Amino acid sequence: MLSTDPTTSAGLVIREVRTGARNGVPTKIAIAQRDYPTDRADLWEALTDIERIPRWFLPISGELQVGGRYQFEGNAGGVIEQCDAPQRLAMTWERGAQMSWLTIELTATDEGTLLELRHEAPVDPELWSQYGPGAVGVGWDLALLGLALHLSSGTQVDPAETLTFPATAEGRAFIQATALAWAEAAIGAGDDPAAAHMAATQTIGFYTIAPEDDPQS
Repeated sequence: MLSTDPTTSAGLVIREVRTGARNGVPTKIAIAQRDYPTDRADLWEALTDIERIPRWFLPISGELQVGGRYQFEGNAGGVIEQCDAPQRLAMTWERGAQMSWLTIELTATDEGTLLELRHEAPVDPELWSQYGPGAVGVGWDLALLGLALHLSSGTQVDPAETLTFPATAEGRAFIQATALAWAEAAIGAGDDPAAAHMAATQTIGFYTIAPEDDPQS
């Protein structure tokens, strides 16, 4: 699935953790930045075209316009709150009763386009203690990797390969590298180093456990 080694691929993303607030409720914001060697129009289309999104992420349905609701198959849904082509996209990110917010901004660079993704969620002390920012961060790392593979070839990323990737040696190495990178971002934001690394270890276990070994299955 990777065109380069896992550590190199993981290192293409710049990660940051910030604290915030929405309506007086404390939040944590996971920020990921990655450069893509394509223009903003192409990257914007890959992110917003209902026919193209499934080529690198998941099948999607709904009204892809401001105020419309969308739903990713087997994953989150929500409401599109802002769509300023080809620069900024903002939406709610809803899974059951859990509400968070996703913002994507594109900036043209000399080499292509810089994508910045921000995932902001209310602070859940238990969840943060258990997984840290890797709970959402590693999942977005996998999505950004799929996007890179699609942009490089123009074809669809094999869904079956995407599902099995975390269980491969290559996938485990990628997830380990990204989870540890998110731990360092959390430490940079003030988290205790030992707690951040423990959360990273648990995140790695969550993403790499084989389905037949899932204790909840």
